Amino acid sequence: MSFGQGGPQWGPGDSRQTPDWAALAEASESRTRRRKWLTIGGGALATAVVAAAVAVAVVSANSDNTSASNKPASELPSTADIPGASTNPGPSFEKTTPPPPPDPKEFISSVKKDKAPLGPDTLFPGKSLTSGDRVYKKGATDSTKKCASVTQDKLGTILTKNDCTELFRASYVKDNIAVTVGVAVFDTEAQAKKVNEQAKKGLVVSLPGKGVPSFCRTAVCRGTYNAYGRYAYFTTSGFTSDKDVTEKERKVYTVGDDLARFAFGQINRRGEAQASAAATAPE
Repeated sequence: MSFGQGGPQWGPGDSRQTPDWAALAEASESRTRRRKWLTIGGGALATAVVAAAVAVAVVSANSDNTSASNKPASELPSTADIPGASTNPGPSFEKTTPPPPPDPKEFISSVKKDKAPLGPDTLFPGKSLTSGDRVYKKGATDSTKKCASVTQDKLGTILTKNDCTELFRASYVKDNIAVTVGVAVFDTEAQAKKVNEQAKKGLVVSLPGKGVPSFCRTAVCRGTYNAYGRYAYFTTSGFTSDKDVTEKERKVYTVGDDLARFAFGQINRRGEAQASAAATAPE
């Protein structure tokens, strides 16, 4: 075989055959199509994997929520642990402070507010009076709008000057000591105070009757005076034998003091009763 320029030459006796270019081109195109399908298929597979992962995540989240909602209350998070939970306990309201109860003295300091029934039976109830271990039997009672008519002159002048509207009396006795307590009524507290400041001399006239003999008509007796609200109250105490009372006769002083406290208590109770009724009355 001889070689010339231009490349090998194939003679009839050579064992090689000429390549089938058409078949080779078709095979190459087939391989190219196959690679494209593999690429597209791989992309679809990746998409499927991502979708599966998302589905798993969703299922997992739903599973956690369901489990948490089935936990007992003791295992649930506290309000403070919940994100965004408010620490504000909610709306608050100021406590309503009830108004103070009415002052009982207001009701017994002026005729405009002191409207409760007033008489010997309301001021001096019952048939006897007990003070500690001492029991006094009640005798006669009375009332008058002419205050000066049942008092000694000096006291009567003071009562009239300050416009006394009525005076109530009651007598009590224990053993040989008797006492008359008198309660004078005025329209205002100021009038009663003036009487208390001026009544240094003069007594309420003693009141006998209903088991109480005459007393303190000719003898020296002990007197007291005071005022509370629109009321002035007095006591005249002495021996039923008309013996003079001296500073040594402490039992007479005790009787007078007991009845003075009783008069004050009755006046004060009038105020308390009216204040209580006003506090519970519907508005």
